[in-house]
Parts: sequence; C-alpha cells; structure tokens
Amino acid sequence: MPDLGFDPLNREPPATELVSSFLTTKDAYDRNHGDIPEIDASKHQVRVDGAVQTILDLSVSDLEALPQHTVVSALQCAGIRRHTMRTAIKEVQGIDWFDGAVMNCKWRGPRLKDILEKAQVILSKEEKGHVAFASHAQTCQEDEWYGASIDLGRALEEDKDVILALEMNGEPLSKEHGFPVRVIVPGIAGARSVKWLDRITVQTVESSNYYQQHDYKILPPEAVDSETAEKFWDMTPALQTMPVNSAIAVPEPGSKVERSADGMVLVKGFALPSGDGGEVVKVEVSGDDGKTWVEADIGHDADESRWSWRLWKASVKMEAGKGLCIFSRATDAAGETQPKRSQWNLRGVAYNGYGETTDLEVL
Repeated sequence: MPDLGFDPLNREPPATELVSSFLTTKDAYDRNHGDIPEIDASKHQVRVDGAVQTILDLSVSDLEALPQHTVVSALQCAGIRRHTMRTAIKEVQGIDWFDGAVMNCKWRGPRLKDILEKAQVILSKEEKGHVAFASHAQTCQEDEWYGASIDLGRALEEDKDVILALEMNGEPLSKEHGFPVRVIVPGIAGARSVKWLDRITVQTVESSNYYQQHDYKILPPEAVDSETAEKFWDMTPALQTMPVNSAIAVPEPGSKVERSADGMVLVKGFALPSGDGGEVVKVEVSGDDGKTWVEADIGHDADESRWSWRLWKASVKMEAGKGLCIFSRATDAAGETQPKRSQWNLRGVAYNGYGETTDLEVL
C-alpha cells in the first residue's frame, strides 16, 4: 500500500484492492496528524463531562458492559479524491489522496446516545449543543492534541448510529485505527471519528481544536491561498456530512483494456452514500464522455446498511482508441446525484465530481 507521507503515517490502498470485498478487512487507509500511540487498554479511561449532571470516567470494561450496537459504515477521509480536484480543476492544499481513502467496516460498541443519557445532558432545547471528542494521546502537527465535534442533536438521534467503537470487523481495533476506543460517526467526514478517544465534552460551542477550526472546511472560491483563506476560517462551517460519491476501480487509469467480442468493457467500482440522503440507489456509467449512460448492477450484501458503500459493475460499449475515459455517477435515496465537477476549494475536501478513470487505451 503506497505511503503518502511517512511522518506521520498516511497511506491508502489501490481502489482495485478495495473492491475485492464488501467489508474492508485488510489494508484500510491510514490518516494521521501525529504518531500512533501505544495505549494500555487496562488503564485507559474516557471522561464524559461538560454540560452534564454526572461526570463519568469510563474504563474499557465499563464500555464493554454497556449494551453493544453494531453498524456497518463506510469511513472516508474528507480529502478522498483530492487528486482529481487538483488535476482536473486546479491546485489545492493537502495530501494527494486518490480514490482509496475509504474503508467499509463493521463497527461495534456502545451508542454515544446511551452514554450521554447516563451522564444526563443539562442543556436546554433552546441552547445549541455540541459534543466534542478529544484524544490527548499524542501531539499533532498543528495542535497539542486532536479534537473534533458534532452537533448534540446528531449524537442523541438513535438512527444516526453514532457509537464508541471497540471492535472493527469482529476484532479489537488495531492501534492504527484507534485502539482501544474511537468514535464512529456514520455519514460524516472521517476527521470527526476521533481515534484513541479519552474525552467527551458536552458544550455550547464547537471543538476549539485546530482540525475543527482551521482545517476540513469547504472554503469559498475566493480563498486561493493561505493568506486569503485566513479571513474565511471563522465564518466557514466545519465540514460534517459527506456528499454522495462514486469511484471507478477497474479499469485503472492509464491501462490497456480489451473489449469483448461485442465491443463492451467491464467496469467496477464503489459508491458512497451522502451523510443524510440515505443509501445509494443507482449508479450510472458512461464510456462516451457522458453522452450516454448505462445503469450499473449494484451488489448487495447481508451486512449492508444506509451508511455502507455499494459495490457495482457495468459493461459499457466503447470504441477502440487511446486517451479515452470512463465516468460514473451515483444517486442516493434523496435523489442527490454527483455533478460532473464539484466546486473547487483550497483544501480539496468533499470532492464528488463524476468518478473517472482516464488515459485508457481500448483495444
């Protein structure tokens, strides 16, 4: 799996490997802003404080003793497909993520809702509440700790499936993916699913952490560099829900592709649901620059949920030639569909233009 930066560890698998199974059981992407800590689970605690009636200090055993909830959810980097925004539109800031910065896993642990109810939140309905997550296990590149927050309302909605994950695909979390406990917030940018969690705070403001306030935001087009971006950070909302998206895994960019006897090319990929629009219900594929589209066959799995990805495949008719491309576009249950190109932003986050594989030689 190619490394995109050795210090800290940032890497993603090829999309061709990702689509080999519905659950991502190996070679999941890594996104870090600091070193990977070594934590003794027997001594680890998560403190729940802030606007609550009862402060809780929960050990891993305490978390295991609570009712456990399983959710199958894709977890994706906010910068997934940044490379396409960078090369197809114009330069952006940030690690050059391709299409593989995503994993689709079965997560298990107690619901955040149950924990907050145990602590007894004391904010009134009129007060805008936030739940801030923090990990003080390591120093980060831009802050002394890592933190993020989500709206309190989302944390308290049972059908949003926010959990404190202790397991990933039936096994304890690996240290790279947050051992012994991390947050999983389905449908939300992965930056908010804090690893190595040690604190949960109910408060009336967002997390003050650098990565909530000065990163992972869709800045307006007027922010063209670090200097011009400065005035927009405070007025731009933090990225939360991710948009409907798809990517093509087969054929790979720059590859030679042999057509079938009837001139068809086999295409495979994955599609990701939006944060609130429901599951992916349709994927279309084009082999003629978007002039015509064919509907892909969407695979189904016993573990699928509204938050999980869908693997798909299609056969498209193509003429022989060089420098050709194939597009894909997904639609969710709310009717949201990928645009040909999404709006450029300086940090290159939440890109969801058509999935594409380019520079093909079709034989």
